[in-house]
Amino acid sequence: MSWFGASKQAEKSETPLPDDGFGNTVIADGNDLYTTEEGGNTSKVTYQEASGAPVETKSPLGYSVGWAAIFCLNLNQMVGTGVFSTPSSVLEGAGSIGLALFYWVIGFVIAAATLAVYLEFAAYFPSRSGSEVVYLEQAYLRPRYFFPTVFAMQTVILSFSSSNAIVLAQYLFRMAGSTPTAWQQKGVAVASYTIACLFLVFSTRWSLRLANLLGFVKLATLVFVAITGLVVLGGHTSVKDPKANFRDSFSGTSDATAYGATNAMVKVIFAYEGYSNAFNVVNEVKDPVKTLRRSAPISLLAVAILYILANIAYFAAASKEDILASKQTAASILFQNVFGETSAKGLNFLVVLSAFGNLVAVLIGQSRVIRECGRQGVLPWTGFWTSTRPFGTPLGPYFVKWALTVIMILAPPAGDAFNFIVDLGVYPYTLFNFALAVGLFVLRWRRKRVGLPTADFRAWSIAVSFSIVANLYLVIMPWYPPDTGADGGDVSFWYGTYVATGLGIIALCAVYYWVWIKLLPKLGGYQMRQELIELDNGEQTHKLVKVANSDVARWDSEHDVTGRTVRQRVGYGEEKPAE
Repeated sequence: MSWFGASKQAEKSETPLPDDGFGNTVIADGNDLYTTEEGGNTSKVTYQEASGAPVETKSPLGYSVGWAAIFCLNLNQMVGTGVFSTPSSVLEGAGSIGLALFYWVIGFVIAAATLAVYLEFAAYFPSRSGSEVVYLEQAYLRPRYFFPTVFAMQTVILSFSSSNAIVLAQYLFRMAGSTPTAWQQKGVAVASYTIACLFLVFSTRWSLRLANLLGFVKLATLVFVAITGLVVLGGHTSVKDPKANFRDSFSGTSDATAYGATNAMVKVIFAYEGYSNAFNVVNEVKDPVKTLRRSAPISLLAVAILYILANIAYFAAASKEDILASKQTAASILFQNVFGETSAKGLNFLVVLSAFGNLVAVLIGQSRVIRECGRQGVLPWTGFWTSTRPFGTPLGPYFVKWALTVIMILAPPAGDAFNFIVDLGVYPYTLFNFALAVGLFVLRWRRKRVGLPTADFRAWSIAVSFSIVANLYLVIMPWYPPDTGADGGDVSFWYGTYVATGLGIIALCAVYYWVWIKLLPKLGGYQMRQELIELDNGEQTHKLVKVANSDVARWDSEHDVTGRTVRQRVGYGEEKPAE
């Protein structure tokens, strides 16, 4: 299944492929040097610029990701708790039932267009996990190491998932019928996130099986909600006049404000976030292009259909006024009106499972993103980020996510500070998504100029352009002030503080890059060179090392363009004899 793109046979270049004197195929484009590498998950060759992290010929994380895991990883991240609560706020912003439902369709089209962008990138780099890490690295080659450094630093800094854990804790207390203190809620959130991490650290295979189980439970829950809505519409329940909201469904559209309508659209777009999660584990998928091309669109389509049917169910079970006035979630109103008051506890249990599945899916995907950042060599302590010992899992990234999440759960007080922290990572993510969509055109142009083969999948250019426009909209929208003024957002201070702070974090990462890669080498009389090293469990990674100006010529003569040495080195200046 292919949307907004076409499968095609890769066109092979007729240009002879030279080597670098070490037996490696190298294609030069000015100072950019492209190499050919093969992974163990596909017979397709990866052509990538040599400064990128090396292709791991055998994935140290195994090859346990199949079609079901792809489906469930995407579904688990897309469907958290938002589908049970977001519809009421979307309705409030849209002003009418009809426009609110139409927003969910538009959100699906935007997600499908951007999914096509990811599919084409994956077709170019079928043996690299980490999605955006790889795609930005290869799309924006100059300044060298700039995008990898900035993206890696902000990814690690903003890798916490505190809001998801807090929401899970809130629903656990609702299920128990208890009102917690702030610290009780924080404690349960920390415990929940710790349990999620412990489920994953000991086995990659079993962590994926857990994600599959939670994904299918979540799928069954949404199917149940959808069927319940259809039964209500059929007049087979005690709900009176279930079709009332659909008779004049666009009534109230004119009352919507520009800020409210825009905010509603953004909520819908982010409700689909997660359709690209499986691209974080591409090197763990056998025949990844074919498998992703089939499973990823199906997961998005299934979620879109269930989102729309769930909204129809909510609007059939309660009046527009009741949904907007209630402090409960739209799903709670549905269950209470159809099954009675006691059904809310059952719903809370299903929401808890949904939230836990979201935690697990995000942990699995983000751990690969952070690990790939470490494999680029731009983070200190390379082995910490890339090693999979002793359980064959990325322990370093798991630990970092756990530690930062625990800090962000415990440190900020409830209210403005917590809302600010939750919003903080949104804008940098949006900017890099915009850069990713633009980067696909850049990558196409560069590969065509060099004469590299085309990909097995090519997104329609109109779809890529639509994705660019949609992401540009998300870049611009946060600067639009609320109707209530500059202090009228979800915090009591300036509404754009989180946007400015997000940009500030990116700027600080850029300053770090300039100091580390440009200023210090100039002052210290050395140059940065990448070294390809192999760790104990077969992990392959780059490490940036300092080479004195007087030793640069010798270093370059002893290493190929990827940083691999003819002598088997552990590190610069530490040789070990070839066996």
